[in-house]
Amino acid sequence: MKNTSRAKKKLLSVLGILAAGAMTLSMAACAGGDSDAGSDDSKVVLVADDGTEAHWTILADKLADEGIDLEVRTITDGVQLNQAVQDGEADINLFQHLIFLSDFNVNSGGTLVPVGATAVYPLALYSEEFADADSIPEGTTVAIPNNPTNLARALLNLQSAGLLELKDGGNAFSSEADITSSKVEILAVDTNQTVAALKDGSAKAAVVNNTQAQKGGLGDDLIIFKEDLDNPELAPYINAFVVKDENKDDPRWQKIIDAYHSPEVEEAVTELNQGNLQFKGDWTAEDLQAELTDLEDQLRAGK
Repeated sequence: MKNTSRAKKKLLSVLGILAAGAMTLSMAACAGGDSDAGSDDSKVVLVADDGTEAHWTILADKLADEGIDLEVRTITDGVQLNQAVQDGEADINLFQHLIFLSDFNVNSGGTLVPVGATAVYPLALYSEEFADADSIPEGTTVAIPNNPTNLARALLNLQSAGLLELKDGGNAFSSEADITSSKVEILAVDTNQTVAALKDGSAKAAVVNNTQAQKGGLGDDLIIFKEDLDNPELAPYINAFVVKDENKDDPRWQKIIDAYHSPEVEEAVTELNQGNLQFKGDWTAEDLQAELTDLEDQLRAGK
């Protein structure tokens, strides 16, 4: 009996130790789980083509008040900016318009979606020799970006300026092959060379995007024609915050979008772009997705 009693006591002691150990592990696991969730909820990695611009600091400060720790990283290549989000190395990006995004999704197998609009930026025609588009003589060389998305937009720009005509009025996927008549000679160059073509004389006018114009020192006084940013046909060129489709319902995105469209951030973005933009905060994620889907369908149909 004594042996049996001692055995029972020993067994109870062992069970007590095991139970205490299990409880300790359970509490540690719970504590670890809470810590991980907090980290996931607070940290957001955003990639952009220039993470040093002043508005990012303002945006990060505003989001800190919302419990979001925003880290902005710089990647200068557009495809890599999208691939970083696609591969999960970043949570969200901001650098592109919808037409660029459609090209990535269709041609690179992407599953990225827009969750909020920022602004549309003009693609303008610059010249140091002519005061307006009507003054450009026949046969004048005009430089345009040669990447497909901006090339099509440049051709539409020149058509609006009365310098050429495109088959069926053109669209966001038009190419030089769609030109049916032209008053000018088209010189398609790398986007980074549009300003150089204008300054070295190889072109007497050039269609230049806002970023390159700033970097190249082209002032608004040299703009001889630019798009009407109220034109609904510019919808493919609205810039947007972009995430992976499976993450589109994360509530943090709306906080980021709302903070971006705060007066302080919009003022900084406006100053950076010398007022050459129009904010599109009224566009919802659903509006953007409908436009993106249409663009992707057109792109697939043309392949």
